[in-house]
Amino acid sequence: MKARREQGLDIVSDPDRVEASLWRRLRFEANERCREVLFTRYIPLARSLAAKYLRKHTAGSAERGDLDQFAYEGLLQALDRFNPLLGVPFSAFARPRIAGTISDGMARMSDVADQLGHMRRRRRERLASLDPTAHGGDALEQLADLAFDLAIGIMLDSTGIIETDEGADTRANVYEGLAWRQAQAALAEEIARLPESESKVIRHHYQNGLTFATIAEVLRLTRGRISQLHKSAVERLRHRLRHFRER
Repeated sequence: MKARREQGLDIVSDPDRVEASLWRRLRFEANERCREVLFTRYIPLARSLAAKYLRKHTAGSAERGDLDQFAYEGLLQALDRFNPLLGVPFSAFARPRIAGTISDGMARMSDVADQLGHMRRRRRERLASLDPTAHGGDALEQLADLAFDLAIGIMLDSTGIIETDEGADTRANVYEGLAWRQAQAALAEEIARLPESESKVIRHHYQNGLTFATIAEVLRLTRGRISQLHKSAVERLRHRLRHFRER
């Protein structure tokens, strides 16, 4: 009995077996949750290839975030085309495809929309998502709500508050202070209490740096739905953190 128990634990703790299980459930049970887990697992690979491209080439007007987005595009394509039954490691299968989409993406950078840059596109997405005028009401109150919503975004972007590594909350930044740290702690608590769909959007957008379009691809939702979930999550956080605003 003990040997059987140890075998079961070995299966759960062995990364290769865990990954094999994820691929099996994705391919033969169409479990989309496994696709998202695999995507998140291979984000470091995509980022490393983007960084390698940046070191080897003159990126011109491209930002590192742009290269990451192209790498994520290639990662998604590789996830959808990979056949685990062929015995080839996924990383070996994905590397040339990710590198290819980075090169192709750079070739498309002359497109006006792409020239906006990664960070500017993400900020525009957020601002459009958070449009307070959609609900009417007092103009000054709308402006105050928008300012508070954007402040939440700044906290998420600049502090690493939702990262899981132990050193994330010790990262130095110009906003450090007792009130700011208290707000960070409260925000982290409330993020953990968000509905799963909203939490995924917040984490992918702020922690992994994904645009709404990429999150939509990962979660198999429309871009409009991602925008709605982002808005709903930020509004929920604003409501729960209102006591900081009233100080």
